[in-house]
Amino acid sequence: MSKHSRKLQKLYETAPKEETAILVSVVRQYQTEQQTEEYLDELAFLTETLGAKTVYRFTQKMEKPDIKTFVGTGKLEEIAAYIKHFEVDMVIFDDDLSPSQMRNLENELKVTIYDRSLLILDIFLKRAQTAQAKTQVELARFQYLLPRLTNMWTHLERQRGGTTTRGGAGEKEIETDKRDIRGRITLLKEKLREIEKQGETQRKGRKGIVRVAVVGYTNVGKSTLMNLITKTNILAENKLFATVDSTVRKVVLENVPFLLSDTVGFIRKLPTHLIAAFKSTLDEIREADLLVHVVDISHPHFEEHIAVVTQTLNEIKAGDKPTLLVFNKIDLVETMPSEEESMKMTELELEEANFLDFDALAEAYQKKTGIPPVFMAAASGQNVEEFRQTLIAEVKKQHRKIYPHYLEDETFSIEE
Repeated sequence: MSKHSRKLQKLYETAPKEETAILVSVVRQYQTEQQTEEYLDELAFLTETLGAKTVYRFTQKMEKPDIKTFVGTGKLEEIAAYIKHFEVDMVIFDDDLSPSQMRNLENELKVTIYDRSLLILDIFLKRAQTAQAKTQVELARFQYLLPRLTNMWTHLERQRGGTTTRGGAGEKEIETDKRDIRGRITLLKEKLREIEKQGETQRKGRKGIVRVAVVGYTNVGKSTLMNLITKTNILAENKLFATVDSTVRKVVLENVPFLLSDTVGFIRKLPTHLIAAFKSTLDEIREADLLVHVVDISHPHFEEHIAVVTQTLNEIKAGDKPTLLVFNKIDLVETMPSEEESMKMTELELEEANFLDFDALAEAYQKKTGIPPVFMAAASGQNVEEFRQTLIAEVKKQHRKIYPHYLEDETFSIEE
């Protein structure tokens, strides 16, 4: 081997190793096999967003998780054997673990343990950009970590210096870590109060203008829609929680000004303490005059996603807002064929095609929201004009509540 080749080999060997993870889910009695796969697919997507690679999935059917180790003894031994054989770096559970379960699992498996909440918190911390978002996530994360510190803990080491060294703090260091965390929590709360005061002042300055908030399940195309309307370049990528920070832009469509804000995506089992930590960011939703609820209609369980978002909106006291439902990504679904086309297809073909009836969906959801839903594809620009017309019509309604006589005789049209 040449001297040059040895140098290249050395450089390759010292490159950072991609961390590997196995996923664990306890399957409840009411849960179908299809739901279990979907939930694990979402967990794998979260894992990828964190920067790790999923190498295997473990499931166990149980009425309720084991109080000590979440899974049964036999399943735990199976997981431990897999970790040892394939040298897996972390285990990620699709539910929240109690502090004692976390400690027991780390002692048994000797690797980093994530539960769903901690995984989401670490992703949020990684993707937060503004001082407010960073402070909110860091506070929620420390509050979550405090009762879960063990002598195997590695998440704090990641926070401190980004090292991948396994092992964590020793027993004597745990109490020091706890004191440090309590002090950090106090400082973060004070910092957040100052930031929230500034945010309240900013929001007061926005009185007198219609405020529209874009909401939806994570990764449905909210930022793409924002870019389309505002003609800006907000980060939009195929990852969960691509947007953590709230982005507000002023938009004027044919003499009607309004503020449009992009907000963090909701998700199944979104940690309640994270919702609380994002109070000031979620105020953009609570104080909005109109919500634009974006739905990925190409997802096989989009109706469940609508239900999750609706439930979360109710939890933050924003469930009664006027809501424009936008079914996005219609270019990725099969629409109902014409009567002539369907006559040429067999019953099996019709059943397997899983066509979507837009007319039936529109009728059903208009009854629920009182506003006709829009079907579009933000990424390709399909039906954008219909969306704009519907949006401006709803903004005009809210605008006239603030200024009853403003341009009442004018004819409104949509700016291109």
